[in-house]
Amino acid sequence: MSPIAIGALAVSMSIDAFLASVGKGTAAAPPRLATTLRTGAIFGLVEAITPLLGWATGVAASRYVAQVDHWIAFALLAGVGLHMILQARSRDIDEPRSTTLWATLITAVGTSVDAMAVGVSLAFLPVNILVVALAIGATTTVMSAAGLLLGRFIGARFGRIAETLGGIALCIMGALILHQHLTAPV
Repeated sequence: MSPIAIGALAVSMSIDAFLASVGKGTAAAPPRLATTLRTGAIFGLVEAITPLLGWATGVAASRYVAQVDHWIAFALLAGVGLHMILQARSRDIDEPRSTTLWATLITAVGTSVDAMAVGVSLAFLPVNILVVALAIGATTTVMSAAGLLLGRFIGARFGRIAETLGGIALCIMGALILHQHLTAPV
């Protein structure tokens, strides 16, 4: 796999995490450097591990994982999205929340389920899976941290509306993953 192909794969695998970070950033307290780096690192680490898991799973278990991965992604993203929408409606807009480690981890797992499927497909190609996983993880780390900052910038200006839209975006992302898998030709 060429460096350009690895870079393109890394960017494409990190877009969901970037968008989820933007959504989460709309509800976050003004991020400190440590919070921003932690968020990026969590998304990046999860996004790097999942293609490794998929690659290791290989052909034998791919049909079992493929049967449920879209449901897992949908449940995680829709759950976090609905929680964000409810939180936007129930809190004082002048009280931004800190993003918890657990919520960040759940969102990261939800956005990285497709990377496991990519990992399974990479098992059939002549690639150095560690290089690919590191590229995906590093790209996702940077894009997620930037997404959190962008989301906070948007959230500071648009408050509840931005947080609600961020939650809706996560729900839509989950629904699109589910729709894509349920309507794909067999």
